[in-house]
Amino acid sequence: MTKVIGVRFRTAGKIYFFSPGKLEIKTGDKVIVETARGVEFGSVVTGPKEVEDDKITQPLKSVIRLATEDDKKKEEKIKELQDFISRFSANASKSKQATSRKRALEKIQLDEIKPSSRKYPYIDFRPNREIGNEVLTVEGLSKTIDGVKVLDNISFTLGHDDKVAFVGSNEVAKTVLFKILIGEMEPDEGTYKWGVTTSQAYFPKDFGGEFDSDYNITEWLTQYSEEKDVTYVRGFLGRMLFSGEDGVKKLKVLSGGEKVRCLLSKMMISGANVLLLDEPTNHLDMESITALNNGLIKFPGVLLFTSRDHQIVQTTANRIMEIVPGGQLIDKITTYDEYLESDEMARKRQTYTVSTEEDD
Repeated sequence: MTKVIGVRFRTAGKIYFFSPGKLEIKTGDKVIVETARGVEFGSVVTGPKEVEDDKITQPLKSVIRLATEDDKKKEEKIKELQDFISRFSANASKSKQATSRKRALEKIQLDEIKPSSRKYPYIDFRPNREIGNEVLTVEGLSKTIDGVKVLDNISFTLGHDDKVAFVGSNEVAKTVLFKILIGEMEPDEGTYKWGVTTSQAYFPKDFGGEFDSDYNITEWLTQYSEEKDVTYVRGFLGRMLFSGEDGVKKLKVLSGGEKVRCLLSKMMISGANVLLLDEPTNHLDMESITALNNGLIKFPGVLLFTSRDHQIVQTTANRIMEIVPGGQLIDKITTYDEYLESDEMARKRQTYTVSTEEDD
């Protein structure tokens, strides 16, 4: 048993550092915790790690739940004692009891759950043009790759209020569909048509080639901006925590997380009213994931996205599409949790696994 002295977790759009005091948990439970011996992932001591709320294993969830429930009881007791002291401290017949309660109050210590002090990027996707009623019509799309049918006669229509999460285990099919819709790949059969008022910005799952140049990040982002003023462009980079000398960093030396933040800057500066994002949280730390989550929630345009982050899917999507093995589409106007609750087979098909990639 190892004494847990802290864990960072994300919930309800905020990140917290939790200090569960004397509670203990087995290191073999494959949780990411901060202990007296350092930060551990499973039983291996490594560098700094974080854990998202939806990726906390059940034993650690129990630690947090028990501690927070204990704190609620303590808070209730504190209020009860404070009320008594306030009410009777001036009453001679009750003064001894009030003094006794003051001593009891001083002994109560709350385990600490406090907001993270790390910096958050500022992600705000603002469309240059309001989107019309006709957004996207897809009819009979099919695609076979290496003898495997990944899309099988897929059809759907999107309206101007749709925020669509593509979920499920068929990762290749989701990426292929996005590439077809953005014009990077041709379908074997079927058609798609974007509305005349739409403009699209795309976050690819594999973005390695995007950064294969000698540009620095300001030069790189300027080529995607209608406004070529350096101060204007660097303002978008500053939102993503690239300030000062970071603005002239070469693309080739960027970490995975920095590349993702650059791509999100590119999407913001585009002014698109339709965003397609294929696993955008890979490589990001919790602050960046939270900022992205909040940015997607308030985005006034249309979203098509995939994500392993349960919280992003649940809080952002109002429509769920699952491309099942074999390439057929299940399309439901519902939240993600409601989708899983209504279909036992859908729950079994979901394979959202823990990713240990972080912003490095």
